[in-house]
Amino acid sequence: MQLATLLSQTSANLIQYTNNTFINRYLNSFNWNQILTDLTSKLVTIVFLSVLFLIIAKVGKSIIYHVFHHRDVKQQKKATNLATDPGRKRNKTIYSLLENAYNYIILFFWLYSILSVMGIPVGTLIAGAGIFSLAIGLGAQGFVSDIVSGFFILSERQIEVGEHVKINGIDGFVAAVGLRTTQVRSGTGTLNFIPNRNISIISNLSRGDLTSLVDIRITPDAPIKKIESIMKEVNQEKAGQDKAVIGEPLIFGTVYLSDGSLAIESCITCKSGTEDDVQADYLQAYLTAIQTAGIELPLSPQTVQPPKKPTTPASTPAATPFKTK
Repeated sequence: MQLATLLSQTSANLIQYTNNTFINRYLNSFNWNQILTDLTSKLVTIVFLSVLFLIIAKVGKSIIYHVFHHRDVKQQKKATNLATDPGRKRNKTIYSLLENAYNYIILFFWLYSILSVMGIPVGTLIAGAGIFSLAIGLGAQGFVSDIVSGFFILSERQIEVGEHVKINGIDGFVAAVGLRTTQVRSGTGTLNFIPNRNISIISNLSRGDLTSLVDIRITPDAPIKKIESIMKEVNQEKAGQDKAVIGEPLIFGTVYLSDGSLAIESCITCKSGTEDDVQADYLQAYLTAIQTAGIELPLSPQTVQPPKKPTTPASTPAATPFKTK
């Protein structure tokens, strides 16, 4: 009798969720007020931490910017040539790297705090050496490889922000150097993100003097000696006018180009970063002088078959009228 009375009182206190008595008792076994309180508290804490880390990120990035901006202003006052000043480029590179690393650090601690608030034992998971850790390690191989490759690129000073480079067939200027990727902006304005682990060969076009090759295409019956004489006269007239040109331009003579056409080639040594302007300037001067002399040049490349290799023994020299390129 007492058991029946107790069961009836318990059933009266239950909230009716479904028509199934077992499910109703199971759901009522939870302290929903406590669960709601804990959930609200955790949501408020997560929002608070997110806002806090956002403020820390903004303040930290602002401090980094002002420190390096102050150094950049000093470099501008000291440097005579801002475009090629190595100290200023190094300053931009370190700033780009620190900003990138700071973002990763803030993101890591934010995720760590959120998981801790949710009650996930992050420290135990990190210290564990089970299948989960192995999977994370295998998935992070590429990330670790990017960081190691980026470290050696920066420590050896292979590239700096603002330098003209060729990486994996991409020709452009270094926009940023990060822990995972290197950003190169090509001539069309496209920003290319290159993973550091994929960088095998870096061609830095901003270190040392470069050579500009100017090719004047000709026909086989063109007055070669006269054209070379005109080009030499142009070199003499322009001598000393362009400070970017180093030494005297050299006339290589007649060469075969890769498309099978003939050309008279001139080699001009110039300062890094000026090769395109020097090439365009001398090409225009050569063409103008040749046209003024009344010499006609081909409107399109004319393919000329190179001389066949001699079938005589190697000891017998066989002269060829043109150089090959």
